Amino acid sequence: MSATTLPKSSAPASGPARGAGPAVRRSTPLRRRRSRAAWGFALPFVTLFMVFTAWPVVSSLLMSLTDIKSRDLQNPFAVNFVGLNNFKAVLSDELFWQAARNTGYFVIVGVPLVMFVALMIAVGLNTGITRAAGFFRVGYYMPVVTSIVAVAVVWRFLLARDNGLINIALSWFGIQGPNWLGDANWSMPALIMMAVWRSMGTLIVIFLAGLQGVPTSLHEAAALDGANAWQRLRNITVPTIRPTLLFGAVITGIGYLQFFEEPFVMTQGGPLNSTLSVSYYIYKQFGFGNYGIASAMSYILFLAIVLLTLIQFRLLGEHDRRPRRRPRRATAVAVSVPKAGSAR
Repeated sequence: MSATTLPKSSAPASGPARGAGPAVRRSTPLRRRRSRAAWGFALPFVTLFMVFTAWPVVSSLLMSLTDIKSRDLQNPFAVNFVGLNNFKAVLSDELFWQAARNTGYFVIVGVPLVMFVALMIAVGLNTGITRAAGFFRVGYYMPVVTSIVAVAVVWRFLLARDNGLINIALSWFGIQGPNWLGDANWSMPALIMMAVWRSMGTLIVIFLAGLQGVPTSLHEAAALDGANAWQRLRNITVPTIRPTLLFGAVITGIGYLQFFEEPFVMTQGGPLNSTLSVSYYIYKQFGFGNYGIASAMSYILFLAIVLLTLIQFRLLGEHDRRPRRRPRRATAVAVSVPKAGSAR
C-alpha cells in the first residue's frame, strides 16, 4: 500500500464538469418571431439614435483631428489631418483657460449651494409643512419648466443697478447694491443665484422621493435618545439618502459644467469675459467656422465631465469597507491507494 496525496477539493468523477459554460438556448420559431417584433419596435429609436446622436459624435471626433472650417463644407476633400494639433491649440489658448476657470467657479460654488438649498427645502416640505404641500412643490418646480427668456427678463429687472428690486431691498438696510451684471466681480455670483433658483426644483422633487424612504422609526428612536433635529439630519437622513444625493450631484454637476443659457441670455459672456463659459466659447468657435477647434474643446469638456463624475462617485458612492478574504488553498490529504498487482 502506498499513500498518494490528492487535493481535498477534487471534483467527483460523476456529474457535470466544473467551469462548463451555460447551456445554449435553441432558437425556436416563436423566439425568432418575438425577436423580429422586438427589433421592429426598437427600429425607430435605433434609427434616430444613429442619425442624430451616434453619427454627430463620431463626426465631431473626426473633425477634432482635422483642420476643417466652414469654408471646407463645400470641398471636404481639402481638409487635412492634423492629429492632436487642435487640442494643443486649445490648451494654449488663454481665453479658453479663462472660460474654464469661470466654469470651475460656477460648478464649485453652484453645485454645493443648490444641493444644500434644495435639501433644506425638501426636508421642510417632507416634515414641517403638512397643509398645501402640493402647492409649494409645484411652486418650487415652476422655474424648471419656465422659458429661459422669461426668466432672463425677470432677473434683469431684479438685478438692475438703479431700480432693481434686490438693490432697493439692500438700500432699506443702508447697503448700496452693486452693478450685478455690469461688474466683473459680481456678474458670476449673479448668474449663480439665477441658476440656483432655476434648477433647485428638480433636486427638490428628487430629494423628496428619497426622504419618503427614510424610516420614521429611526428618527423616533434617535429623538428618544436625545438627538436634536440637526443630529438626526446629519446622522440618519443624509446617510440614508446617500444614493439620492449622489444622483442629484451627478446630474447637477453635468448640467452646471455645460452651463450656456445663463451667460447667453444675460451677459453674452461679459463684462470682460467674466461670465464666459466653456460651452459658450465652443458655441462662438462654431459660429466663427472653426469646427476642428470647437470639436476639440467639446471633447475636453467631455473629459472634464467624466472626471467630475468619478470624483462625485468617489465622495458620495457606496464603498465596501469589509476586508477581502484570502482564497482558501486546497489542502492535501493522504489517501491509501493499492499498488498495481499487489495482493490484498
